[in-house]
Amino acid sequence: MIKEIYNDIEKHIMEDDKPSLYMNHIFKEGKLDEYPLNMLKSLAYTPQDKKHHPEGDVWNHVMLVLDNGAKYRYMSEDKRVFMWSVLLHDLGKGPTTKERKGRITSYDHDRVGAKMTKEFLTYFHEDEDFIFKVSSMVRWHMQALFVINKLPFANIKKMAEEVSLKEIGLLTLCDRLGRGEMDEKKISENIESINEFLRIAAKESGLQVVELKV
Repeated sequence: MIKEIYNDIEKHIMEDDKPSLYMNHIFKEGKLDEYPLNMLKSLAYTPQDKKHHPEGDVWNHVMLVLDNGAKYRYMSEDKRVFMWSVLLHDLGKGPTTKERKGRITSYDHDRVGAKMTKEFLTYFHEDEDFIFKVSSMVRWHMQALFVINKLPFANIKKMAEEVSLKEIGLLTLCDRLGRGEMDEKKISENIESINEFLRIAAKESGLQVVELKV
């Protein structure tokens, strides 16, 4: 049964224009109650800082990101890896989200999420290459923020060894757009920020410059 749900999720994230409709449907039906699908369900009970995420809890955010992923998956070099990365990218927020001095934080959710992604996909007997690719995308999905803001968590060299710059840029775009109160100005600003990250990453890693043209 649980494997059938997993297969159905894949079908919908790969084919639907708005996969969130299916995901919300199976959530309400209780089909995400069993391990490891409950890793996803827990995101509905994981709050976020309203300043950066006016859309609400992590589940709401992931559903917005997922629909953006469906919108832009035609640009991906590996649509299956990309769409599973989109769905699982914030898995680590479940166990890492804390309230600190009145602020909601989720430090290291990228690292924790990568480990949880491996656990999640291993349960469904995915091959090692696929697991590595998806978990690496989850691991590095915060790099644009770190690089642009010159934070010490940036590690462009290691990131470039494990993921395609274009693919991580595309995931970052969907992540950024998966928030409430996005208007055309904010969308343009985010696209430019991601492209600046890609230019910096290409230069520092000695790779060809890629830009997202959407």
